[in-house]
Amino acid sequence: MQNPQRPPLGCRDGEGYPLHVPTTEPDPLTALDTTAVDRAAAGEPQWRRDDRRSAFALYEKLGMPSSTEEMWRYVDLDFDLADFTLPDGPGTPSDGALPGFPAGGGVLVVDGTAVSDPIETDLAWVGPLAEAIGPHERALESAAARGVPADTDKFAAAHRAFGGDGAFVHVGRGKVGEPVLVQVHAATSGVVTFPRVVVVADETAQASVVVHMVSAADVDALVVPQIEVIAAPGANVDISVIQNFGRKIRSIGHTRSVLDRDASLVLAEAGLGAALSRLHLEVDLEGRGSSANIVGAYFGDQRQVLDYRYFMHHAGTNTRSDMFLKGAVEDDALSVFTGMIRIDESAQRTDAFQTNRNLILSEGAAAQSVPNLEILANDVRCGHGSTVGPLDEEQRYYLMSRGLDPQRADRLQVRGFFEEALAKFPHEAAAGPVREWINAKFVEAQEEGRL
Repeated sequence: MQNPQRPPLGCRDGEGYPLHVPTTEPDPLTALDTTAVDRAAAGEPQWRRDDRRSAFALYEKLGMPSSTEEMWRYVDLDFDLADFTLPDGPGTPSDGALPGFPAGGGVLVVDGTAVSDPIETDLAWVGPLAEAIGPHERALESAAARGVPADTDKFAAAHRAFGGDGAFVHVGRGKVGEPVLVQVHAATSGVVTFPRVVVVADETAQASVVVHMVSAADVDALVVPQIEVIAAPGANVDISVIQNFGRKIRSIGHTRSVLDRDASLVLAEAGLGAALSRLHLEVDLEGRGSSANIVGAYFGDQRQVLDYRYFMHHAGTNTRSDMFLKGAVEDDALSVFTGMIRIDESAQRTDAFQTNRNLILSEGAAAQSVPNLEILANDVRCGHGSTVGPLDEEQRYYLMSRGLDPQRADRLQVRGFFEEALAKFPHEAAAGPVREWINAKFVEAQEEGRL
């Protein structure tokens, strides 16, 4: 369902005004050019310097994505990466702590730079990527080789060329008790930042990570985050990503996970904030018996655009995957889901499914849901389901017959709709705030008469 009368979306704030695009000449010290590449590469090992220069060549070669491309269909971008500069250093983070998690723990990443001290135990090393390049160089080099490819798009190439810091979580054999909290803050307006989170789980390790992305309401910036998960044989990784940026942020994110033999991944993502939030997610089930559960919950209002492109690649035998996303849009918001399950000829006895359910809560809202299958093996179980529609009138009538007024009946429907997804989040402490933020969005729209 799409409203053909809507103006182009993708970089508008909650009131429909164009977001900030720098108009002054970029500072030559912070522009996205060879000087920035050389400065970022200073002191790095040769393989990383070569990687940056190769990515920069791609960055210069690739054009900005367009809605005429299938991978960017439905979303228009009216800015260019070259319009932005890199920050001179981390700004002052907002007071956007994730409820239910202790302040000061884990890794704090501000404007793409980690500002926390590393924490090392018998089982894990948690800290800034920039400080991990020495003691964990082999793991980082392997993660770079198996992480988000630079040729994915211009944003991925820019991340490889100009980014470099963020959070590194390396878990050895065994289980880390409490989840590692990584807070990613956008604190400076007018810049582009490239925060990165790398999770490496050694053989039979059990890693647990929560990533919270946030900014103050008045911060107007472009954020290009990357999350990479490398799971060795028998490793288990649970990761929850909560995107709750302010309404002036544009976020173009990439996530890639590579699973070895008998490794498992549970990855949940909540999309709540930003004017434009795009997530390109890839999972490669390379090892025999590997499995992945991908869960999503997103809610767009006003003129938000929430764009999800999910790709599940089955290469090993006896692999299993499940994609399950639920979303709602109100006012003039737009959501996009494109899911692809690819099963190689070698991936016999695969079990894979994808589900995307959407609620349309206002006439001006729209949702696009495009599930896809590419099956080359002949011994598989695979399927998909997709729905787009309004709240259920019969359920509303039933709830009203039990004494609820129409507004409260609809609130209960929305809460129940998302509960099936939120119950699958691997961290209940992270799902709790998401539940409350989703409900608050809907209640606020009701009380303001937007529904």
